[in-house]
Amino acid sequence: MKLWQKSITAWSEVETFTVGRDREMDLYLAPYDIMGSLAHIEMLCSIGLLEKEEYSALAAALRQLYKDAIAGNFVIEEGVEDVHSQVEMLLTRMLGDMGKKIHSGRSRNDQVLVDLRLFLRAEIEALSGQIGELFDVLQTLSEKHKEVLLPGYTHLQVAMVSSFGLWLGAYAESLVDDLRQFQSAYQIINQNPLGSAAGYGSSFPLNRRMTTELLGFADLNYNVVHAQMGRGKTELFLAFALSGLGHTLNKLSMDVVLYLNQNFAFLSFPDELTTGSSIMPHKKNPDVFELLRAKSTQLAALPQQVSLLTGNLPSGYHRDFQLLKEVIFPAIETAKSCLSMLCFALPQMKPKINILDDDKYKYLYSVEVVNQLALEGVPFRDAYRQVGHDIENGTFNPDRTLNHTHEGSLGNLCTAEIREKWKRVWSGFGFEGVSERVEQLLK
Repeated sequence: MKLWQKSITAWSEVETFTVGRDREMDLYLAPYDIMGSLAHIEMLCSIGLLEKEEYSALAAALRQLYKDAIAGNFVIEEGVEDVHSQVEMLLTRMLGDMGKKIHSGRSRNDQVLVDLRLFLRAEIEALSGQIGELFDVLQTLSEKHKEVLLPGYTHLQVAMVSSFGLWLGAYAESLVDDLRQFQSAYQIINQNPLGSAAGYGSSFPLNRRMTTELLGFADLNYNVVHAQMGRGKTELFLAFALSGLGHTLNKLSMDVVLYLNQNFAFLSFPDELTTGSSIMPHKKNPDVFELLRAKSTQLAALPQQVSLLTGNLPSGYHRDFQLLKEVIFPAIETAKSCLSMLCFALPQMKPKINILDDDKYKYLYSVEVVNQLALEGVPFRDAYRQVGHDIENGTFNPDRTLNHTHEGSLGNLCTAEIREKWKRVWSGFGFEGVSERVEQLLK
């Protein structure tokens, strides 16, 4: 079944090529297509394009299909082009010609737009929740290990004293910035394109504000051409958010791989979290974190993929957009799996105690000595030269006492303040209001 089909049937080779993996990808969208149809038919009834009895019958059927989709029992049958066609076909089987009326006032173009907005909105909420779980893990570990000192590096050379608490807390706060990007994408996604039809509106007297409220959108995409131009750009905004998260996870994974190396030996994990070699009995490979590093690199590359797919297109709909689902949907699953694995693995980390007792790390304290001399009244530049000469002459023997008190330093991690920052960003999403609207629609 094809919603666009008239008297001519496309060759099977054309159908196979153009449909591609769309049926597979559209299964992600099934609950949201049904949700969009529920709002659409309520609006059609309000403007007289459906009788109340027709609306009631269609709504009951759609709610049953929604339950099937959530339970994993919704399939797109062989020969059916997409999720929109499958839903309409099932309604027509159940209710006869009444099922054909649901397409009035919309196109597959704005159907897929609203499906994607609803799906991506829900996925951002789920991803944000997982980011929050990792944030909690990192903050807990940061506080737990804040007294365990660690070499800090610049240019991969020992630089200044750090700690496991400072290191882990840095990634927690980095996730707050990542959450801001997801919030920005969410605000753009949480606008209603339904009613824009093929990108040029409709001569039906549609009530687009009504569907906006029913679906829990914060606002409308008012200009119908702009709504259609959101395809591709919406995915690009989300790709940037996923890329930012990938950047954070990539750096964290690389640090762990480095710190597990025997030449560093700052960290250890249970043997069950590592893999072995087929010929070297001593090997304990950090495959989990190497794959995390690789998968997060894929996320970091996502905006370029989306840009290249859509960047040379004029306004209006183009079939190129279909391939965006094959890029974005797996990327979301990749991000979820990476977050889940880090939440599982990181709590099993064991930092090495007394790393800085090794004499090779004594130069980490050079800045501490310079600062102490400056506090005693020696001009900073003179203090710097004095300590530099001591290091060159082999007479540098520092006091290893630390006194860091400013915000965000070794002695003052500001864990509570970072958590408050997280809460402020989280509250900006407004997930609760959306959930209430959706639950009301599906009752």
